[in-house]
Amino acid sequence: MTFDIQPKHLQNELIKLVPLHENDFEELYGVASDPLVWEQHPNKLRYQRAVFQNFFQGAIESKGAFFVRDAETNEAIGSSRFYDYNEDDNSILIGYTFIGRKYWGKDYNKALKKLMMEYAFQYADTIYFHIGANNIRSQKAIEKIGAIKIDENEVIYYGEESKLNYIYRINKK
Repeated sequence: MTFDIQPKHLQNELIKLVPLHENDFEELYGVASDPLVWEQHPNKLRYQRAVFQNFFQGAIESKGAFFVRDAETNEAIGSSRFYDYNEDDNSILIGYTFIGRKYWGKDYNKALKKLMMEYAFQYADTIYFHIGANNIRSQKAIEKIGAIKIDENEVIYYGEESKLNYIYRINKK
């Protein structure tokens, strides 16, 4: 079975993931243009159009990025992606995730990660996450779903300088 890192459609009761396309920029930027979304992120300027355009282009080129939508209303929630599938290690990364503040403190992020992990664990035994060293909100959220911090590393984002990230892991078992 081949691991398609950008399946056409994944859905649960709260969210649906569809492949991100070039024509999604304006709608997704509507969510990303809120400075508070990026407040704890390593690149705090990603709310700026030109900076987000770079992020968006990296997402498109990754061929693993998703537009996250509300399953009931189809409203734009944010984005996430699969990347760096390692066949030898049988692992994948999930990241570059952001969701609009309207959806914070509810079960949307948990539903998103659960949906992506359920899909990924059909093909991989280990899932890794890179989370900014100062992104306490995301660190707590990923720990709540069972991820364990295993390392710290400088991570280079597409077209950006490297930033210190914590590396988290969840094993299939």
